[in-house]
Amino acid sequence: MELKVKYQYTYFIKPFLIKENKYEKYLLSLLNNKNCKLKIFEKERDLNLYSYFIQNIREYFFPTFSFSRKDINNLDRLNNRMKSVILSKFHCNIFQYNFESNIQGKVSDNQGIFFNIDKMEIICFDTGECFLVIKTNIDNSEKFSDVLNFNYRFKDINSEFSKLKDYTNIKIQTDKFGNMNELSEFIDSIIGVSNNTLELKDVDLYNKRFFVYTYSCIDQDNWNIEDDFKDLESDFLRYSNVLPSNNTLDFVTNEYDKTIQMIEQFKYSRFGFTKQSASLMTSSMEISNYTKLLFDYENEYLYTLIISLYQRIYLKKLENQFKDKKDTNNIRNKFTKFTKEIWLKEITNSAVGTIFYNKWKQVFELQEIYDELKNKYDVIYKELNIDSSKNINKIIVITLVISLLLNIVNFIALLKLR
Repeated sequence: MELKVKYQYTYFIKPFLIKENKYEKYLLSLLNNKNCKLKIFEKERDLNLYSYFIQNIREYFFPTFSFSRKDINNLDRLNNRMKSVILSKFHCNIFQYNFESNIQGKVSDNQGIFFNIDKMEIICFDTGECFLVIKTNIDNSEKFSDVLNFNYRFKDINSEFSKLKDYTNIKIQTDKFGNMNELSEFIDSIIGVSNNTLELKDVDLYNKRFFVYTYSCIDQDNWNIEDDFKDLESDFLRYSNVLPSNNTLDFVTNEYDKTIQMIEQFKYSRFGFTKQSASLMTSSMEISNYTKLLFDYENEYLYTLIISLYQRIYLKKLENQFKDKKDTNNIRNKFTKFTKEIWLKEITNSAVGTIFYNKWKQVFELQEIYDELKNKYDVIYKELNIDSSKNINKIIVITLVISLLLNIVNFIALLKLR
């Protein structure tokens, strides 16, 4: 029996870097875009998000929570240039991109997979790390195989691979974009690759692919008391590793255990964590899976991922800067500031949220990268101190020699006077 899906969505997340001295200019370009609007978080409306994150996280990543109605009105009255100056002082800004009409597409020509683009956000950090987040869902299909194939194909549309190869795996049918090249160009225009961005290079985990963040609720006919999850393990591994439906997956128990996470609070649900994807598969046997969990997953848990991914990319960027050993004082200040403000043991009081955060820290190897960076910092700092000590010693020696010479000259002068 073919695996069927009752509810499904996938977020495609594209990290990119803005030059720090171009950050204010990039914010201005978003404000000047009539389709972009600053996302204002409000305690009453976004109560789940507000109560999920601890206070210092809300202040750092969601500064608009502290906005009063007067603050919002005052900001709205300003021209875009003044807004960009003010917003550039916040650690994080989130923009919503509002399409003028629904965006619909189709994967392949014959009996293709139709999909919608439901939402798009641009998340910007003052250190230059940014994320383009696109929400999609498949239209008029209950096949889980379509979910697998769609995720596998869409993740490459803006990557180097799509340019190196003649990709024909996605065809788009919409008034907004004539083809996938136009969608790719649209993404580039939002990112601003022509003027403001830096190449991700070593800090890019994905070779310019999208990070895939996906949710599927399987029909209870396929996963219930009688039909155990073991029958779905191969499907889940293809799902969590973003592989097509025809992929013959050969896995060992150890790899399976690393990928799949069971959380006791959620019955009939499995979470997958990899460096390139996050996946949640649930069964409609449990009502909360499609009445609550699917919303938590695309809000609180999605932002938990973004925070973890931001830490990873920022640390890798600092690591690359340390390699050059240039402007070490500036890098040292950034690393110290990161440690004080961003390198946090906790981000939430939620038990489930803590599990997610700790899992992402493990998957992204955050502690290992941080420790390695700290060791490099300590070595460079010691070298600088040694060099500084050597220079001081040289100055002292030179000073002593000069003093000695002056004393000899004075002594000779006194002898002559006698």
